[in-house]
Amino acid sequence: MKAFATTASAAALLLLITGGASYGRPAADTPCTGQIHPNPGFERGTNGWTAGPRIVVFGDATRPAHTGRAYATFAGLDVSRSDLLRSTVTVPAGCNLTVSFWVRTITTETIRGDYLNVGMAVTGIPPKTRFSLAFDGGSQWRQYSMSTGTATTERTATVSFLASETAGNGATAFDVDDATFALS
Repeated sequence: MKAFATTASAAALLLLITGGASYGRPAADTPCTGQIHPNPGFERGTNGWTAGPRIVVFGDATRPAHTGRAYATFAGLDVSRSDLLRSTVTVPAGCNLTVSFWVRTITTETIRGDYLNVGMAVTGIPPKTRFSLAFDGGSQWRQYSMSTGTATTERTATVSFLASETAGNGATAFDVDDATFALS
């Protein structure tokens, strides 16, 4: 009986020394830190993205990228059309995903008619548009962010950039760069 009491006492002492039992995530799980998108700055073209046929990726000395050499552009053509750029990532359980991106607009429009709608669809939550940007965004790069919030289960998040143009109103090009997908 004395040997059992000594063993139990040693186990209790070990728990006290090491901080107690661990109730967190096992060490093998993905940590909720870091950038998870393979190509946030479009330096490798549209790798990691689903891009419509009119999405152009380039760097231009007269219109430089926010960082790096490349960015995605919905080139303004003053025609009625729409085009889509999107990417889907997996968000581990217990993690929050924050998507930050930079947008610049170059336009000849005089009234609003061309828009860049940015949204995020998360598994189990109805999709919604987070930003609707027109030419008033300006020719300087501006940053925008959106988050998923945390959940107890793994889920997917799809971020979409949908540009809509109307003819006869002037042309607007929407440039997108540095779309980071960061876990926290």
